[in-house]
Amino acid sequence: MNFETIAIREQSERSANSEHSVPVYLTSGFTFDDAEHARAVFAEEEQAFSYSRYNNPNTDELVDKIKRLENVDDALTTSSGMSAIFGALAPLLNAGDHAVVCRSVFGSTYQLFSNIFGRWNIGHTYVPADDCSCWEDAITPQTKILFVETPTNPALDLIDLKWAADLAKRHNLILLVDNTFSTPYLQRPADFGADIVLHSTTKYLDGQGRTLGGVIGGRQDLIDKIRPFVRQTGPCLSPFNAWVISKSLETLAIRLDRHCANALELAKRLEAHPAVERVKYPFLKSHPQYELARKQMRAGGGIVSIFVKGGLTEGKQFLDGLNMCSLSANLGDSRSIVTHPASTTHSKLSEEERLSVGISQNLVRISAGLEHVDDIWNDLKTSLDQLVGQTVLEG
Repeated sequence: MNFETIAIREQSERSANSEHSVPVYLTSGFTFDDAEHARAVFAEEEQAFSYSRYNNPNTDELVDKIKRLENVDDALTTSSGMSAIFGALAPLLNAGDHAVVCRSVFGSTYQLFSNIFGRWNIGHTYVPADDCSCWEDAITPQTKILFVETPTNPALDLIDLKWAADLAKRHNLILLVDNTFSTPYLQRPADFGADIVLHSTTKYLDGQGRTLGGVIGGRQDLIDKIRPFVRQTGPCLSPFNAWVISKSLETLAIRLDRHCANALELAKRLEAHPAVERVKYPFLKSHPQYELARKQMRAGGGIVSIFVKGGLTEGKQFLDGLNMCSLSANLGDSRSIVTHPASTTHSKLSEEERLSVGISQNLVRISAGLEHVDDIWNDLKTSLDQLVGQTVLEG
């Protein structure tokens, strides 16, 4: 079946009530037929629900959808995107191990490698997203993991997934790909050879800014290592959030089509505005990796990054001049959101670290929502026009 049909028709088995829409199973625990049944379930000799920290009909349905949509062997859910990233990495790395990491990653992911794993004697080397020539040199005998985002947040650099998978295979590494920006509708990393695929379901998979959640999908042998760690450390997804996200997947394709169409149109218009220094969007021909984007993505995604002419002052003035678009650190919402990464999502990085991943003080990230594109544009343009007028007056 096609993507849209799977997202809608993959459901948990109906109960005796023959419900058409899957109910929410708001229960912390489940009962057993007898003492022997309880023992057999906990010994994993029989499959049954026992405790919602382990599994629940709602989380199982979401897992089943992700398995099919991402084309992975198995998957599990977590309470947030960062718990998915940590939950996938921690069981696969031991003291003395090393990871090669795409330098341009989400701020909290950067902090995880830079400030947390180091305490456990787990090393890392950051490599540039836009220049893969030095990646192989960064691999050491202790390297176990290759971790990437593509497109990156917020610089929108791309990594050739087939090339990265071949590199990982050559050196017997595990390739983990954060696929949050693209979703499985636009890009399926496992099809290119990724071993683990990660999502913050908080973004596009939910799509309306209602829930926190995360997903880990991948090879069966790796998920078998990750599952016990996640179960025992406890970052479980609530049944209600799992239900919301699973229902949201039913409209993912429709929503992404609009997100992408709006983002591309906005990128084209922004590129022509005199207050904008440059625009980065994967499906703009001016993007240096445009051909790669067309090769491995269905469309360019819902995020547009712009560099406002000037610096920090102009960047903040642009945000303050907006009326309709929301100022928030989130993205992937039905409502358009504008973010200044240098002072919010990536503020814990030093100025040198931010610049090394393409985050200057005048970079603004725009998450194109589902509103009419002309209304989004009018809000952006009105604020940008004020910057142009101010420059003329100052001149």
